Amino acid sequence: MTTIRRFCCDDLLRFAPVNLDHLTETFNMSFYMTYMARWPDYFHTAVNPGDRVMGYIMGKVEGQGESWHGHVTAVSVAPEFRRQKLAKTLMHLLEEISDKMDKAYFVDLFVRASNMPAIRMYEKLGYVVYRRVLRYYSGEEDGLDMRKALSQDVDKKSIIPLKRPITPDELEYD
Repeated sequence: MTTIRRFCCDDLLRFAPVNLDHLTETFNMSFYMTYMARWPDYFHTAVNPGDRVMGYIMGKVEGQGESWHGHVTAVSVAPEFRRQKLAKTLMHLLEEISDKMDKAYFVDLFVRASNMPAIRMYEKLGYVVYRRVLRYYSGEEDGLDMRKALSQDVDKKSIIPLKRPITPDELEYD
């Protein structure tokens, strides 16, 4: 049986196997700790009965007005635990928190343009490509900004795709 719970400091010492995937972005410890402190409702882990970290999701809420949104900073599942719908479960949790608790208009995430398995999964979850960000990853690979409208965005304005790609310096950060 899988347990989903808030990510805690001890998990930082036990989640390295989940981050070994070459498509998973890895951050420094202070980055993870900032997320735990500022957005604890957006940072969860899936653990097995032996308390082994199977996967996690890390996100935040940001923006203003109709740009108020939940953001998926990272979602990753260890290779041996994939195909069990853990990522889907974690994504739904973040979406529900964004929608019900924080009344966000949408959830967004960035994914490597070459990561077709992840793109297909996000599309199955209702995400659309909002825009392409040129050389987003390490100044080399393009990223796709994918979005899913939530209940606050009745007219689904947040997911109308941009007509042109943008560069990282055109992104707005809150």
